[in-house]
Amino acid sequence: MKFSNPLIVLLAILMAGCSSPNNQKSKIMDSNKNETFAAGTYGYDLAFLKAHKMDCIELKDKSSKASLMIVPALQGRVMTSSANGNEGKSFGWINYKLFESGKVSTQFNPYGGEERFWLGPEGGPFSLYFAPATEQVFKNWVVPPVLDTESYEIAEQHQGSVKFTKNTVVKNASGTEFKIAIERKVSLLSPDTLSTLFKVTIPAGLDIVAYQSDNTITNTGVNAWTKESGLPSIWLLCMFNPSPTTTVFVPYKEEGKGVVVNDEYFGKVPADRLIVDKGTVYFKIDGKHRSKIGLPPERAKGICGSYDSEKSILTILWCSMPTESAAYVNSKWGKQDDSFKGDVINSYNDGPVEDGSIMGPFYEVETSSPAAQLRPTESLTHTQRVVHIQGDKVKLAGIVNELFGLDLNKIATTF
Repeated sequence: MKFSNPLIVLLAILMAGCSSPNNQKSKIMDSNKNETFAAGTYGYDLAFLKAHKMDCIELKDKSSKASLMIVPALQGRVMTSSANGNEGKSFGWINYKLFESGKVSTQFNPYGGEERFWLGPEGGPFSLYFAPATEQVFKNWVVPPVLDTESYEIAEQHQGSVKFTKNTVVKNASGTEFKIAIERKVSLLSPDTLSTLFKVTIPAGLDIVAYQSDNTITNTGVNAWTKESGLPSIWLLCMFNPSPTTTVFVPYKEEGKGVVVNDEYFGKVPADRLIVDKGTVYFKIDGKHRSKIGLPPERAKGICGSYDSEKSILTILWCSMPTESAAYVNSKWGKQDDSFKGDVINSYNDGPVEDGSIMGPFYEVETSSPAAQLRPTESLTHTQRVVHIQGDKVKLAGIVNELFGLDLNKIATTF
């Protein structure tokens, strides 16, 4: 999957709707609570979205200050989270200027958000983002409204979880129509649950927010979905705030066959920004050089992380993977050699485009499900867990060693 000039054009054109920390107001007041919050905090982002008429569902842990902010109007998107309540750091990247503009594009609206639901593939003969018989260039690229501007229905809501549903019809570039029922459940995870799921010791005294999303698509049509006519997949994209001291690290299967990492999405990633070490890929995340990497199913372990050594923030991302070999959709724009040779885990570092402008900056970690080869009424589920842990570096080092078998100091000093 390799993109070049079309997305450079995309980022440049969208600059009018994007923001940087320097352009934000330093403080904002939540009129309902008569409280003022500093930029960069969860409380700031909650007040901001409320001020721009975005209804938010909050999930909060009873025994801690873990908080999750979800917007039904944006596909049940997790906009951001905090490990320390309203005063805590807001972990998700939000496009403030796009909200402030009040404009809605018929092509794509990059609102941001810490975890959003999309469908793949993006490009190729079975693309869901290009109409049939059109050249796969930026001017013809359109994000389906069901993944961009349409709201999802709230099916269930509890103290620690919320479930969304949506019925839709999408068509791929080969003309195949997919009737799909979408179900998305987001659940807050307690530290004890987290410890059990990951089989890792979570020391006391750390600020933690963790959640799981279970995303299901069901074939509600009368025809089976086949490789010959194209297959959709579940694609989850997480947008976070970068820093010069942040590194993404992705474990890989050393015994796997084929390429370890695809590092040519936007041109070869420079050697001082990407290191493939024994069993681990290290990717520099500073929001200063636009680049992207991906790991195929033969190499991916379904887990990765990032670490900001200055702020002592460890982020862990896990996704479900089938126990047996499975095909993953290829999202490369235009002609493809194999439409079912795609990636499981991706990471993107934002940076200036050719004219010097920048969309964020932000960074992304993405996961995808296998291609959904489903008969009528059959379903496919893709589960993802996102964890932010902030606090004592010695305690974080213990978690990283136990979970990944890695030295936290090596992650912090690789670049």
